[in-house]
Amino acid sequence: MTIAIARGWQPAPAGGWPRASVSMGVWPQGAGGPTYGAMAILPPTVGPRAALRDLTAFLRQRSREQVLAAMMAVLVTIIILIIFFVDSKINTAPPPQIVYVENYPANRTDDQIKADQQKDAEARHKAEAEKRRQFQELEKKFGIE
Repeated sequence: MTIAIARGWQPAPAGGWPRASVSMGVWPQGAGGPTYGAMAILPPTVGPRAALRDLTAFLRQRSREQVLAAMMAVLVTIIILIIFFVDSKINTAPPPQIVYVENYPANRTDDQIKADQQKDAEARHKAEAEKRRQFQELEKKFGIE
């Protein structure tokens, strides 16, 4: 009530909500800063200690089997969450990829470039023909037409 009076608020008649004393449409000037600056983030009835006290009071009213079952359920849930967090870190990075590069001299002639391209094209055609032959062999083996 001290803060409300200091800010110019007066209790409503008949125990209603507090309302501001406004004269001629102007709100009273109070101190700068938040109204409840000294107040904690959580009220004392909702803090972690109060929640822990409520939990212990609740568990004291239960039988031993119910408390053990509740603890096991919490333990299983924690284990599952830990497994999810650990598993998300395993095998997530791609494996290292090796890229082979041919280093050509800067003073190559056009004829050398064309000869290298023809040699590479022949090697590629041979690899395609070998792959085609292997697939045809599998086709004959399994009777696929």
